[in-house]
Amino acid sequence: MIRNTYIHLPKVGLKKEFIIREQGINDWDDFLERDIKGISKKTKAFYDRKILEAKKELYEGNSAYFTDKVPTTETWRLYEFFKDEIVFLDIETSSSTSMESYLTVIGLYDGIDTKTMVKGINLNPAALKNELKKYKLIVTFNGSSFDLPYLNKKFPGLIPDIPHIDVRHLCNKAGLKGGLKEIEKQIGITRNNVIVERMYGGDPIKLWRMFRATGDKYYLDLLVEYNEEDVINLKKIAEYAIKKIKNKSYQSEKSPSKALTPESTSS
Repeated sequence: MIRNTYIHLPKVGLKKEFIIREQGINDWDDFLERDIKGISKKTKAFYDRKILEAKKELYEGNSAYFTDKVPTTETWRLYEFFKDEIVFLDIETSSSTSMESYLTVIGLYDGIDTKTMVKGINLNPAALKNELKKYKLIVTFNGSSFDLPYLNKKFPGLIPDIPHIDVRHLCNKAGLKGGLKEIEKQIGITRNNVIVERMYGGDPIKLWRMFRATGDKYYLDLLVEYNEEDVINLKKIAEYAIKKIKNKSYQSEKSPSKALTPESTSS
């Protein structure tokens, strides 16, 4: 998807991108080979240089190049290219109401294996920083509002300068509303661990407090399993939403009269 994206070019937004595609410019190679209506020769030459630059950075695996060039609402376009180098990330904290709380659990999922770090057991900021350096994209749910600002405040310099996909905003774009658990139900994802929901109200903070109060590893195991399901399901939801957005985009391009409505251009 990133290779038929033009919004990384200066002064090209969703509407102008649609106009480019409407001329049969389906990818960067098409763009380089053809003249484009509405773009002067001088601007086209400048854009050609920018596309060649983007191709070079993309094929060298430099996802950071796109961090400040692709709008945060459109970083999902990088997903397919970097799908084998993505980390799905979710954190748990000792309180949901204060930045004075502390990190209790952080879960990472690379699409195959999960890694979990727990305060007082194996949570090591230096090791975590090295782990995050391995990836090209970070995917969270509501991470632009909570997880990443929280981690940046608690551990400055921890988060690498790579694009971030917030699945909450991705779901809004795809017409899926609500929190992570509500969206899981909407698309038919069933959790293996129902004990947390039924007995502890789906509250990871309560599980951490019970573990700290009793020292009983049972509560910690429940918390870790709960967090693991969060990060694993993030991948399922992200891919469901991206497929839906791509289908919606394809239908819009087939129906130009719908494509430039305020609804389609605002997303």
